[in-house]
Amino acid sequence: MPLTPSETREVLTEIGHRPKKQLGQNFLVDGNIVKKSLLMSEVSQTRKIVEIGPGLGTLTEELLNQDYQVHAVEIDPKLVAYLQSRFSPWIEKKMLLLTEANAVKLPTGSHLVPEDDFSVVANLPYAISSAWLEAVLSKEPIPESMTLMLQKEAADRMWAKPGTKNYNALSIFLHGSFQFISSHPVSRNCFHPVPAVDSILIHMERKSHPFLFPKNSRRLIRKIFTKRRKQMGAVIKQEVTPLREILDRWMEESNLPKSIRPEGIVPDQWQKLAGWIPN
Repeated sequence: MPLTPSETREVLTEIGHRPKKQLGQNFLVDGNIVKKSLLMSEVSQTRKIVEIGPGLGTLTEELLNQDYQVHAVEIDPKLVAYLQSRFSPWIEKKMLLLTEANAVKLPTGSHLVPEDDFSVVANLPYAISSAWLEAVLSKEPIPESMTLMLQKEAADRMWAKPGTKNYNALSIFLHGSFQFISSHPVSRNCFHPVPAVDSILIHMERKSHPFLFPKNSRRLIRKIFTKRRKQMGAVIKQEVTPLREILDRWMEESNLPKSIRPEGIVPDQWQKLAGWIPN
């Protein structure tokens, strides 16, 4: 069972650790939300789970108790030492494979091999949620599914629809590879320390034919979205040849008017552009 808020404070005091706001360290203290994470994840198809930011191991313990092999990535050395002590029997049995690293640089840890199929179940540190997702979407293999605790506003941006103010480059990259399945609201009071915002559990599954945007196309789309309110005709004029010619041809063949703004272009059309950008 998860530690209560008072038990969490006691453990943090024992190991001499103060939650670091810059790392998004808010520890889950609600057992019902842990159970909901596992119920939503539906990870029975794969026995390998990646967990980002395990913290004090609340979710880790539940995953291990259900015989999943957990690949956990934790950046904080004090928390790594605590996890190594708490879960030493599982580590010895290689059921818990712990990587001390920046999850943006090693988004699935250092123990998976390319042929492994895996899912992600994580109380994702809010400070790295967007950067981590971009890292996951930058190369294969990508997870079979992801069940993530996210700041509600961040989740709204990730799954924003074209034409809305929240629609952005990450929305497009995520849509290329994953399908939204379900969500569950989570009160800020389920964490210690209590964050300033409410959260949401999101479950998504890999598409049967996922599309990963190559590096140069990701860079271009992010650049274009810095001018999201400008008309595409004006955006294209600021580019140099031959990129300007590629963008003009893409707009013409996609039947997109020069007056359209980046936020009005659907993900499938951005995928078409990605196929024309040299890598």
